[in-house]
Amino acid sequence: MKLSGVLWRGGIGLSILGSLFAFQRPFREFPGVEYSLGSIPLPADCRDKAEWAFARLMFPGGGRDDGYYPRFQGDYHYGLSLWTQDFPRADRHFSAAVRRLTRIHARSAEQVVDLDEDDAFDWPWLYAVQVGEWGFTAREGKELREYLLRGGFFMADDFHGDYEWQVFERGIRLAFPELAIQEIPKGDPIFHTVYDIDERYQLPGADHVRMGYKRPLHATGPDDGKGGHWRAIYDEKGRILVAISYNSDVGDAWEWADDPRYPARFSDLAMRLGVNYIVYAMTH
Repeated sequence: MKLSGVLWRGGIGLSILGSLFAFQRPFREFPGVEYSLGSIPLPADCRDKAEWAFARLMFPGGGRDDGYYPRFQGDYHYGLSLWTQDFPRADRHFSAAVRRLTRIHARSAEQVVDLDEDDAFDWPWLYAVQVGEWGFTAREGKELREYLLRGGFFMADDFHGDYEWQVFERGIRLAFPELAIQEIPKGDPIFHTVYDIDERYQLPGADHVRMGYKRPLHATGPDDGKGGHWRAIYDEKGRILVAISYNSDVGDAWEWADDPRYPARFSDLAMRLGVNYIVYAMTH
């Protein structure tokens, strides 16, 4: 389906979203685990209000008990926690692609979302990285559930292997204990909203391109972490609430999209997937 047709169908929804501009929280910078505060230049429109911004979920740690990234332990509300992996470079690269490839009124800078402050409802699309290492709480699960059942969309990315799957599932079950997690079928509209994505393959992080996959720290066998999976949680009407990229690092493919050392085919797929997910989120 052509993008113009999709956006026409979603025109009413977008106009309603526009009424929320006045309630959007202001932009705020955070330090990340890979980039220090101010090391990435701020886009000129970072404080503009928009129909869409790269809304990144902050969350407490707690998925690991082995001292992984010990120097990043602390109050996650101030950054320097694993929710800032690839941040903000991935966010801004992908936001630039959304501005270039769609007609969505998109801001060039990210928006950090704290479920404890109830500000997720201003944004139609929410993203989280390293969800195999989160310490999601019951309160956050309740807030995420309400956000999604009221029309929101959540993309969970960059976790690998059986151990991290268990940590992710334990957290997401705080939001949806009753709904199944399933593989997204090839014919699902989410793979065909803007681009027809019939071929999907594992997206390795920049540090794992040679292997083609990331071997998890808690690997349960030689094949643990191999094979990308595109899974989802659906509501009772068949709308995707949670899109899950398991054993793939979409965020890295966005982050390194401008680096010739990172294979273009991985970034190409990541960009097309992301655009499809956003348009789906804003029209379904």
